[in-house]
Amino acid sequence: MTTATTTGRARPTRRDAVATLAAFTGLAALGTPAWAQGDKFPSKPVTLIVPYSAGGGTDIVGRLVAQRLSELWGQSVVVDNRTGANGVIGSSHVAKARPDGHTLLLVVGSHAINPVLMKNMPYDTVKDFTAITEIAASPTVLVVQAAGPYKTLGDVIQAGRKADLAAGYSEGQTRLTVEMIRQAANLKLTGVPYKGGAPIMVDIIGGHLPMGATSVLTALPHVQSGALRVVGVAAAKRMPIFPDAQTFDEIGVKGVDSESWYGLFGPAGMPDDIVTQIVRDVRKVTSEPAVAEQMRTQGARVVVNSPDEFRGFLQKEVGKWSQVAQRGGIVAE
Repeated sequence: MTTATTTGRARPTRRDAVATLAAFTGLAALGTPAWAQGDKFPSKPVTLIVPYSAGGGTDIVGRLVAQRLSELWGQSVVVDNRTGANGVIGSSHVAKARPDGHTLLLVVGSHAINPVLMKNMPYDTVKDFTAITEIAASPTVLVVQAAGPYKTLGDVIQAGRKADLAAGYSEGQTRLTVEMIRQAANLKLTGVPYKGGAPIMVDIIGGHLPMGATSVLTALPHVQSGALRVVGVAAAKRMPIFPDAQTFDEIGVKGVDSESWYGLFGPAGMPDDIVTQIVRDVRKVTSEPAVAEQMRTQGARVVVNSPDEFRGFLQKEVGKWSQVAQRGGIVAE
C-alpha cells in the first residue's frame, strides 16, 4: 500500500519498507554461503582445540602449526587445551561448534580408539566431524631400562615366551598396542595401566617395570640421557632417530602397526572450499624446512593427505583397533 505526496510521487508505507527489506535479505541469502562472514577465510581468529595437556606431543605440534597458519592467514590461531576423558571433552566441544572453519580440532590416534574402549560416547567419531587432513605421524615404541637385561627386541620376545612379563601403558592406544604385541608375538604379557607416560618411564628407569609402550616424544629425553633404550618400533621401517631399534617385522613378528598420528578435524558439515583451503595451507606451512626439521627431531614425519584419504584412514584405524580389542576380550567400559 502507498500514499500520495504533494509532489505526485507515491510515498512508501512501513509495510512497503518491510516487504522490500525482506526481498533484499532473501536475495542476499541466496548469494551468500551460510558460513560467510566476509570475502575471505578466516574472517576472525581461529580456535584450535587440543584436548590434551599443554606441553605434550599434540600441543607441541598444534602450537607449531598454529603459529605458521597465523602468519599465513593474518588472523590469530589460538590453541585451547581442553583436557579430560582422553580427549573426549575437547572433541565434544568441536562436534557442537559452528562448521565455518573457525573452530578446529587436533587429536592423536586415541580419537579412533575411544569408541572401541568407551561406552556412551557423546559423539560419533566419524559422522560428527569433518576429517580435514593428517598432519604428522610417529610410531609407538617399546622401551626398556638401558642397563637392564634386554638389549634387543629379540631379547624381549624370547623372555616373554618363557615367563610372564609386564608392560606399562598410559592411554587407549598404548593399551591396545601392548595387546597387539601380545597377540602377534604369542607372549605371556600383561598390560599395566598408568595415568601418564612419565610415570612409566620413571618405573622402568627404577627397575620396577620391565618395559612400556609409549610415544617417541615421551621416551626421547630419557633415551638421550642414557637411562632408557628403545628396542622396538611398531612400524614398517626403522626410525632414523633410533637407528638400533628393530621393527617387529624384522624379527618375524607380523602385524604390529601402531602409529601416534596427529589429525586435524572440524565439525561435521564444513564447506568444501574452506576444507580445501585449510589442507592447502597446512601443506604449505609443514613443507617449510624449519617445520619439517622440528617434526623430525621429535621423531615424527610430516603427513598431509586429502580429506577423503584421511577419512578412509580413520575408518580403517577404528576397524583395526576394534579387532585387536575383540581378539583380546577387551570390552568398552
